[in-house]
Amino acid sequence: MADGENGGGSTKTLNFNIGVLGHVDSGKTSLARALSSTASTAAFDKNPQSRERGITLDLGFSSFTVDLPQHLEAECRPCGYDNLQFTLVDCPGHASLIRTIIGGAQIIDLMLLVVDVVKGMQTQTAECLLIGQLTCSRMLVILNKTDLLPSSKRESAIEKMTKRMHKTLENTRFKDCPIIAVAAKPGGPEAADTVEPQGIPELVEMLKQQAFLPQRDSSGPLLMAVDHCFSIRGQGTVMTGTILQGAVHINDTVEIPALKVTKKVKSMQMFRRPVSAAMQGDRLGVCVTQFDPKLLERGVVCTPGSLHTLHAAIIAARKISYFRGALASRTKFHVSLGHETVMGRVSFFGSADAPVADSGSRSGDEAEVGFSFEREYLHQDEYVTGQSEGQDPEQWALLEFEKPVTCPPNCLVIGSRLDTDIHANTCRLAFHGRLLQGMEEKNYAETTLPRLLISKDKHREGTVERVTDDYTVIGRNLFKKETNLQLFVGLKVTLSTGESGVIEGGFGQSGKVKIRIPEGLKDETKQLLSGGKKKGKGGGKNDAVKDEEPKSDSQPVTIQLRFKRYIFDPKKKMVQS
Repeated sequence: MADGENGGGSTKTLNFNIGVLGHVDSGKTSLARALSSTASTAAFDKNPQSRERGITLDLGFSSFTVDLPQHLEAECRPCGYDNLQFTLVDCPGHASLIRTIIGGAQIIDLMLLVVDVVKGMQTQTAECLLIGQLTCSRMLVILNKTDLLPSSKRESAIEKMTKRMHKTLENTRFKDCPIIAVAAKPGGPEAADTVEPQGIPELVEMLKQQAFLPQRDSSGPLLMAVDHCFSIRGQGTVMTGTILQGAVHINDTVEIPALKVTKKVKSMQMFRRPVSAAMQGDRLGVCVTQFDPKLLERGVVCTPGSLHTLHAAIIAARKISYFRGALASRTKFHVSLGHETVMGRVSFFGSADAPVADSGSRSGDEAEVGFSFEREYLHQDEYVTGQSEGQDPEQWALLEFEKPVTCPPNCLVIGSRLDTDIHANTCRLAFHGRLLQGMEEKNYAETTLPRLLISKDKHREGTVERVTDDYTVIGRNLFKKETNLQLFVGLKVTLSTGESGVIEGGFGQSGKVKIRIPEGLKDETKQLLSGGKKKGKGGGKNDAVKDEEPKSDSQPVTIQLRFKRYIFDPKKKMVQS
């Protein structure tokens, strides 16, 4: 049976998911309530279930149904759809906003960005806008609380804020998106429920105009984001949530990875209507055989064996341009992926075949397809930004999680600093990317990381202490006394005078080394190293040379050693090109 089809009749409803985002006091919940109650009553005048269907299914979710808009008739009727259901995903509280929106990223078709018309864009509003840019293609801006504006200045204030919002959005993917002014709850939260919202019918019309037939796919394994869980005595445990991918049918077996159990689907409802099947994009309540609902308040349900629990991951990384400051390797961030947010340590690396500083040479898309364990990479102390917006060179990040994370393949990953003061005027979202490679083994540092060819360029400098013969010098200050010099035997060095040499081994106990110069030392070098004394023994002529070069004996001959080390090589070998 198709999604939205109830057990008895042939009515088929197209579900369209709307994410409601905005600053903490912008009136998101009031707006969702106003939309649901107004629209469901209007849409179900003849239907006794109308009010019931408008009731919030679960904290943060509500829906209302309208007739199919004219522009969708031709596309939707052949698919059997008779009406259009808007499901509002109201994201409560900022910490859960990031988890909720990233978790539901694949199924939000349109975003409502709610802005307090008096305060305008605030830090959280900007963060919501950023999440929207990463997760969906269409947006509507709602200027809410217009009742707080003095009636004499209301029109001009709305016009001014509309212009300001268009200016803010002109460099985003939502350039020229519709902006509409409303008062979802005139008089504020304490006002009586009898007070009529303003601008809601116009908003419903705008939503109908913006609706489209979303691309849904019922193939592939099931992945459902669960946001609420409760027991029904004698029936089982109900999990409500949104299907992110795949489909589910009655009698299917599903896995709850967090609990490491599988359960059988006994019955399903979509906004209180029984259904026998549901697919990607549908909002659903699934009743399974009994388990303790307290064990799963939020999480995911999937086809058995389809999700993986990761201890570390590699992503194609892109910095979020509004994040102030550097993204340093070995720093901890809040990492949101799948339906979870955990602490993780981040290490950035770039391609060894294209110079890291070559800004604009590669795009993030290329970084997504370009990762391979066969490639050579360079460690970066921090993420490298290009000279212009969106022109950063291709870069990746290794994420090492403080606790294991269960997530789908290729999911969106966002790194944030959620510990930053929520009132500070600064963006807390730092970087984003796609999951390219997950590491499931607990001992991934021994099994997988050595395959990752990330090197660090090393440079050491010492001086020639003395010449032993025409082909050998003794060097000092290249190594510490305790260094295992055997690791460096055979490495090439160059002298500041141009000769090339090879480290033959240690000399004495203090970290000095013996260096062989295969081509032999130049005469000038020998003279420099002897301080001009040998040839000056006969006096006269050489004294004049000494006078011309009074500093020659104070200029040391330096030794340069350059090599690279693969940071995950357990043998810590040194490599020279």
